[in-house]
Parts: sequence; structure tokens; C-alpha cells
Amino acid sequence: MTSPLTIWTYDWVPQGPRGHVRDIRLRWACEESGLPYTIRSVRFEDRTSPEHLARQPFAQVPALQDGEITLFESGACLLHLAETSEILMPRDPKGRSETLEWVISALNSIEMVSVPWWFIGLSKPPENPLEGWLQSRLARLEAVLSRRQYLAADRFTVADLLMADILRVKTLRAALGDYPALEAYTNRILDRPAFRKAHQDQLDHFAAADAARAK
Repeated sequence: MTSPLTIWTYDWVPQGPRGHVRDIRLRWACEESGLPYTIRSVRFEDRTSPEHLARQPFAQVPALQDGEITLFESGACLLHLAETSEILMPRDPKGRSETLEWVISALNSIEMVSVPWWFIGLSKPPENPLEGWLQSRLARLEAVLSRRQYLAADRFTVADLLMADILRVKTLRAALGDYPALEAYTNRILDRPAFRKAHQDQLDHFAAADAARAK
């Protein structure tokens, strides 16, 4: 891997998504594994520019640059980083396969449900049609985490990083009170120093943009 890595994010976002823009997943992974990285920004107003679309065809962030390799989608970027660091993913076949399946399940079985559930909830409908689906998924995850501390390989992996980042969205985290093992798991993973640093660094990044725009 060419060093340092480059993580692309926006230069600025409104207050609401700060601390949750998905470059935080890459920052966190690099902090956990000690991989050196730099942050580069695309102007929020330029997110549909040809230059940015060449990195991220859906005009989103993050994107990851590793030498001649450029990847988009946070899941793909995390798996690329995990391939370079045993801290993020074990090298034995069993541990590696467990990590991979839980990374994919975090994206497909949890986030695929929680994001539209959250989005529908913004309009405060009398009843969220996805409530039962979400609760079913959380209950199944609760059953798994009532028997173990981590999702894969009996230790922290990139699967835990991703799952905890998905579960920490404010409205979803508030729903975890009915799932004590899941709530304890999320709190434990988010208490890691690498997450706290990545989170603060992202907040500082956007605060600096506010100051620059105010000049």
C-alpha cells in the first residue's frame, strides 16, 4: 500500500449530518490500524463536478485513494483497508470469512432497513411501515450479541466498526433500549479511542470550514 492513504470528503456540510458523514468510517479504520492517511476535500457545491464523479459516480463521499487505486462506497473502502491490516481483519480463513459475512450483513441486513426507516420517520407518520422489519432485524442481532462480545473472530474487527457506526444514528440508538446486549455492544465499540478521535477530527474539519466560509 502506498502511504499515506487519501480519504476524500466534503469541505463542508450542514450541521445535521456532522459526525455522521461516512468518511468517518475510513478515518476510524485508519486510526484503529495505525495506517497513515490524509484528508482531502471536494467543495460541497462541486459534488456533481466531473472530477468528483470520476471518483464517486453517485456524487457522495467518501472515496479512498491508495496509490493508483481509487475506491468509492464506504464498505468497499473498509474492506480494502482491512486487507492491509490484521487489526481490522484476521488472516486465518475462518476469522476472515466471519469478518466478511458480518461486514456484508451490516450493510445489507441492517443498514438497508435502518436508513429507509429513519428517512420515513423524518416525516413523523402515525405509523412507520418499516417498524416491524427493523425490530425483527434488531431482535436477531440482539440474539447474536447476547452470546458474544464481538461479531467475528472473538475480537474487534472492521465488522464491529461498521455495525456500530450504523447503529449509532441518534434515532436508531434510542431504539436500542429494548435490546440490552445490542445497546451494551454499541456503547462498548463507540468507547474506543480510535472512534472518539475520528469523530472529533470530523467535527473539527467541518468547524474549520465554517470559519473559512465566514471570512
